[in-house]
Amino acid sequence: MKMAPFALLFLLMAAPLAAKPQSDCAVGTYRLSDGSIVDVAPTAESKLRWRRTEGTTGVLSWTDAGKWSSTLGWTGRPDGHKIRFDCATRRIRFDRLTGSAVQLSTTNVRFKVAGASLAGRLVMPRGTAKVPIVVLVHGAEHDSALDSYALQRLFPAAGIGTFVYDKRGTGTSGGQYTQDYPTLAADATAAMKEARRLAGRRAGRIGYQAGSQGGWVAPLAAKESAVDFVVVSFGLAVSPLAAERESIEHEVRAHVPGPEGAKAAAAFADAIETVARSDFRGGFDRLRAVRQRYGHEPWFKQVGGEFARFLLDTPIDEIRKKGPGLIHGIRLDYDPMPVLRTLGTPQLWLLGGKDRDADPGETSRRLSRLACNGRPITTVVYPNAEHGMYEFESSPTGERLSTRQPASYFRLMRDFIARGRVAAAEAPDARFLGCR
Repeated sequence: MKMAPFALLFLLMAAPLAAKPQSDCAVGTYRLSDGSIVDVAPTAESKLRWRRTEGTTGVLSWTDAGKWSSTLGWTGRPDGHKIRFDCATRRIRFDRLTGSAVQLSTTNVRFKVAGASLAGRLVMPRGTAKVPIVVLVHGAEHDSALDSYALQRLFPAAGIGTFVYDKRGTGTSGGQYTQDYPTLAADATAAMKEARRLAGRRAGRIGYQAGSQGGWVAPLAAKESAVDFVVVSFGLAVSPLAAERESIEHEVRAHVPGPEGAKAAAAFADAIETVARSDFRGGFDRLRAVRQRYGHEPWFKQVGGEFARFLLDTPIDEIRKKGPGLIHGIRLDYDPMPVLRTLGTPQLWLLGGKDRDADPGETSRRLSRLACNGRPITTVVYPNAEHGMYEFESSPTGERLSTRQPASYFRLMRDFIARGRVAAAEAPDARFLGCR
């Protein structure tokens, strides 16, 4: 008897498999039978990570029972989701929902920048209609964006073309890895030019989405070459060193009140800054003093920052060897305000209210003042989110275990890219900052 395709699919999904399947075949974005979207991306150790546009996420691991098991975010705790793939038909079963891989148009390319040849990819919705296009700008990560960025598929599945590229010195791109913002801004500008060229007549509104360190890079790129929008996620409007001091002070004073807290915060920040300014060749007496004075405190392991945690945890000899490579050309005193004060490009800034690595305090105040002065900036804070825009739960030792992203996070980015505006009514889980 000939089976209907769905019946055959269910049998295939229910059948246990003796050998682990090739996980690459499952990578993609799927439209489920209720109209929602789920993306499946690769992770380290041959695992998979699923994400839905309403913020839920989990890690998939292959079990001895011959199936994929899902855990809540990065907690390692089972979340009860049952997910199966049929790679032959590019279909998925997600709990009781079925779905098919979204068909996208993909063009891989290499393009030249000063000192490097970069690998990029334009991913477009199928068809010939004009669509918005967003260029994804990196943070400080060394990973390949071409391999790991789920947004390269999630945006196109929502009707937005996306250009993604491996930053210099990562993935399959050439050149030397750097965190020099003007250099990276020039690379982003070249990526934008390449995106326009490849999209041709289909290119509508076009701009940048940048995470973390990319928040310093994307406005610079927008200043160099006009675009229609900039979206910054968990970025900063202060210098790298000012951000480090602010993160340290916020964390220390949250645990140590009054004058003693101010004294401890200053000791931490001064030690970290002294070592960083020496290019990790000096200032170790101050660092040792902080470790000896506060290393036994239960909150010591929670003091974060861009490189504070490395300096507080790492033996001095190892800091001397690895430290200089940690900042890779970062201009510690880089001030983003001259660019932001004069940038006429509409911007959406999305900040995490509990971000240890990029404390939103002074950044949100500066962005609000810029909005008061007529700059086209919308600032949104997710009160319970940390760096990466993830909500979390805390372990008994204070470790943060990411659980999900805020429900309206993707929607706000999508709407701003497509329409240039967002509405507070669409994000009840967020706080919109007005002029203050």
